[in-house]
Amino acid sequence: MACEDNKDLPLYDPDLLDKFDLGERYNTLKKDPVLKVRPLLASDYNRGFLDLLKELTEIGDVSQKQFEDQFALMRNSQGMYYCTVIVDQNKNQIVGAATLLMERKFIRNCAMRARIEDVVVSSDYRGKQLGKCILELLTKLGQALGAYKITLDCKDQMIPFYESLTYQKEMGNANCLSIRYAKKDML
Repeated sequence: MACEDNKDLPLYDPDLLDKFDLGERYNTLKKDPVLKVRPLLASDYNRGFLDLLKELTEIGDVSQKQFEDQFALMRNSQGMYYCTVIVDQNKNQIVGAATLLMERKFIRNCAMRARIEDVVVSSDYRGKQLGKCILELLTKLGQALGAYKITLDCKDQMIPFYESLTYQKEMGNANCLSIRYAKKDML
């Protein structure tokens, strides 16, 4: 179901971002009149969201309808997806993004685990602490939503960045194993 009638519909409740203290870095960003942190909107297709993700990985040729349909599926997933963006309001462009995924588990008394994915800041905005800001925000959000742990995968050269935000390798559990499939091999 596309979000054609709800272009400004947020992926999740924006009030969640104001429910806890996120430290000086985030408060400084909140006071910046140009940059705004908020949930992804159904209308963000035209604000450079996918172009920003291209700085991170392969995107493909995603149509606006595909974007809106995927957005609707994510929004209707009842508290699983917290895609958060930083918008330069003067340019009406998304300049930073990251996603918090909440995974329901049977282990640990039906606990929730969180994962942080797709962390990216526009090359034009790097060096302004925006990556650290959005990571701190999503880390606090995951904790506030009840995650017993938050994990992320990253390239080796990014390990010091994430370690500076208190993420750490766990002895005996610091491996990331993957299988990647070509599109032609998918159903």
